[in-house]
Parts: sequence; C-alpha cells; structure tokens
Amino acid sequence: MTKRPTIADVARRAGVSKGSVSFALNGRPGLATATVDKILAAADELGWRPSNRARSLSVSKAFALGLVITRDPAVLSSDPFFPAFIAGVESVLSEHGQALVLQVVADGSEADGYQRLARDGRVDGVFLSDLRYDDPRIDLLVELGLPAVTLNRPDGESPFPAVVLDDRPGIVAVVQHLLELGHTRIAHVAGPSAFVHASARSTAFVETLTVAGLEPVAVEAGDFTAAGGIEATRRLLALPEPPTAIVYANDRMAIAGLGAAQAAGLTVPDDLSIAGFDDSELAEYVHPGLTTVRADPFHFGVAAAQTLNRVVDGEAEILDVELPPAQLVRRRSTAVPPVQAPA
Repeated sequence: MTKRPTIADVARRAGVSKGSVSFALNGRPGLATATVDKILAAADELGWRPSNRARSLSVSKAFALGLVITRDPAVLSSDPFFPAFIAGVESVLSEHGQALVLQVVADGSEADGYQRLARDGRVDGVFLSDLRYDDPRIDLLVELGLPAVTLNRPDGESPFPAVVLDDRPGIVAVVQHLLELGHTRIAHVAGPSAFVHASARSTAFVETLTVAGLEPVAVEAGDFTAAGGIEATRRLLALPEPPTAIVYANDRMAIAGLGAAQAAGLTVPDDLSIAGFDDSELAEYVHPGLTTVRADPFHFGVAAAQTLNRVVDGEAEILDVELPPAQLVRRRSTAVPPVQAPA
C-alpha cells in the first residue's frame, strides 16, 4: 500500500518549513507569492490532498477550543496550574459564546486525543501544554490542520504562536533569597525532565548557584505530584549532609515535602527552609505559609484564549505574547539556616 504523502514530505520537496507548508495549503497570508507557488507545485507533484478535517476548517466553525492534558482525573482539581488556567480560558470563551473541550488522558495517549478532536470536528483550535523536547505533537497538529497556540515556546521549530511566561526569573529570585539568608546547602526537587518548562526551572536553579560559586546538594527527580514530592524529600533528608533548604518545582510537591520534613521531626523553617512554585491557593494557608513563586495561571489562560481566537480567525503575523515573569512571594517557610549546620 502506497504511503499517503504528508506535509513533512511537501516541506522537504519544496525546501521550506512545515509551518510554511501549513500556511500555504490552508490559504493563510504571510508568505511570498513565489514561496506559495513552490509549495503548491510540490504538493501537486506528490499528490498531496488535504484531510477532510483540514478542508472543513475553512468553511465551518465548532465554536469550541480544545485542551488535551495528561493527568490523573482524580487529582486534577488539586493541580496548582490547570484549574486556574482553565478558569482564565473560560472567562474569554464565555464572552464569545464558545466552549472548552477538555480531554484528560492517560500517559502516552495525547495524540489519540487530538486525533479524536480533529476527526469529530469538535474544536476550531487547541492549546498545546506541557511542551516536550522534540515534541511530536506539533507536527501532528500541522498534519491534522488544527490551529494551535503553544503554552511557552517549544525547543524547536513551530508554526504556531506561543504565549510565554518565563519561569526562570522566579527560580533565580527564590535561590537568591535563600543565599541572602545564608544558605549554602540547597537542593532542588525538579519536575519531569522531558517537560521544557520543568527543565528550564532546573537549569535556572543550577545556574544561579553556579554564579554564586556553589553547587547544589542534589537535584532530585520529581513528577509534580504530592507522592513524588514526599519521596524526593525523604531521599534528600537521608543524605549524609542533608540540605538546609529545598526548592521545589511546584507547590504541590513543596507542601507534601513540608509534611514529610515535619513527620521526620524537623521544624520548618528552623531546621529546614522550603520554597515552592505556583503560589497556589493553599500556599498561604499551610503552616508555616509557603515561600513560593507567583506565576498567575489565570492571566496565562486569558492570554492563551485570546491568542488562539486570533489564530482561528485567520489573523496574519501573530507574534508571541510575553507575559510578566514569575515573581517571588516571601512567606514564613524560609529563614536563616540552623547555626549548627556545617558550612
């Protein structure tokens, strides 16, 4: 059976990017006439034909936007990011008579989720979250003809605009805060290394210590879950020279780690300083209140929905949207290190 030619095949034949092919074949402005002609000629030579879904997008609207995320549905409500992000998205969609189609899927099945949305014609565009390195979903969305907005920038080429919230200044600020308090043994509980944003936070943590002439006690692998935060904290506290401060990649792991430290007989912050990331609702109300980084996912959702609607409406040359960077929120879970701790 002859393989059906793809947009990637057309891009290789025309010597252009897949994003340019998507623009040309979907009739979007922004390309030189000669480039469009070259792409159309390559598509004709290969016998490329648009999918029914890609064709229907030009003549009909579903008045809905899609979001596919990999999470356990049982714990999604306590996720520090997505409920607030979705609330921001809904605040925009409700003004436009639109709906959000949310699919919560098992690990590894996101592609099936996007394919179902495209096949059933249920959405006009999608949000692409939890970006991975060499993320295969970008090519998939191009192939499906689904307009999209990425939440932060992917590490490679993308035809889609990005809504960007830079995590790094927040991580730099929290590490500098701990350094100013006098900590020299600082550890990090990271998010999944496959996620671009989790890796960026870990890199910012290590680089900030390096500039100060220090090395991290450890960078423990985490998974953004409470259970992962507890296990990583236990491993750090079991080190021969445990840290005097731990920076977690999200509040859920930090709050769970705070509980694990207290269960181990430590007092926070007298024996151990703890900091998180997100400034989730509970961060202010745990005891002691959690020092963290405020990222404003509600505003993130508003900006993402506004941008995706512009993409769906066919606006030309939509630039990436830069949101205010994450900022440090000081509370009582951080203090000077214990006097008896060796330097």
